[in-house]
Amino acid sequence: MVRAFVMVKTDSGRADGVVESVRDLAAVREAHVVAGGYDVVIETDADAVYDVLDISSTQIQELGDVTDTTTYIAMD
Repeated sequence: MVRAFVMVKTDSGRADGVVESVRDLAAVREAHVVAGGYDVVIETDADAVYDVLDISSTQIQELGDVTDTTTYIAMD
């Protein structure tokens, strides 16, 4: 199992909508609006690293209000 954290920047005022949208994705364990350099933090679980790539670059980045993502894969 591969756990990853996807940091998301959204259009102004759209973080709540992004959180609601990503919580419906099967691989998403948790999603939260946060303060700081990013607007949303998403915790995901996937079978392989390539699945993490699909989740972050396809499923999340395709949401209309997402402007940028950075993905961190957990090493433990």
